[in-house]
Amino acid sequence: MALDDLIAGLPGYAKDLKLNFSSLVKQNTELTPQQLWGTVVATAIATRQPDLTAATIAQASTLLDANVIDAVKAAAAIMGMNNVYYRFHHLTDNEKYATLPARLRMNALRGHNVDHNDFELWCLAVSAVNACGKCVGSHEAVLRGKGVSEELINAAVRVTSVIHAIGVVLDSEKAAPTPSA
Repeated sequence: MALDDLIAGLPGYAKDLKLNFSSLVKQNTELTPQQLWGTVVATAIATRQPDLTAATIAQASTLLDANVIDAVKAAAAIMGMNNVYYRFHHLTDNEKYATLPARLRMNALRGHNVDHNDFELWCLAVSAVNACGKCVGSHEAVLRGKGVSEELINAAVRVTSVIHAIGVVLDSEKAAPTPSA
């Protein structure tokens, strides 16, 4: 299903999400198209909502090169791993784990062939969805260190929050559809 059709089909209780999608994605002026659509796709992947993921990748593929889509997928994949590992470090009271080597391959963090700040932004978006404080802090600090403004980071996180919420609604409706009026 096309992304616009998916959004149009959201139930009445998700009207705010439709409006926010329109203003933050359709009429976005804060993020470059690559930053925006990379964030949309990375977030959709992180929601694990298959209809949303398929629709966002299809839409983004008309706007971004295939190598950019692959980089977005790499950001979502590597953060899917790292967020679990580093969130565990954050959640456990045993400080010993923080002294142990990760021994996890993370080549995607360097071999993605897209703008480094864009890739960091997508990693930040996935980390926000996955509630990994260590990764959110790390990627936000890298972005700020490279001169990315809080306003741009906040714009990406707003998009992330709306896309994630749309995924929640789609899953909810699949499990228990809202009765027709």
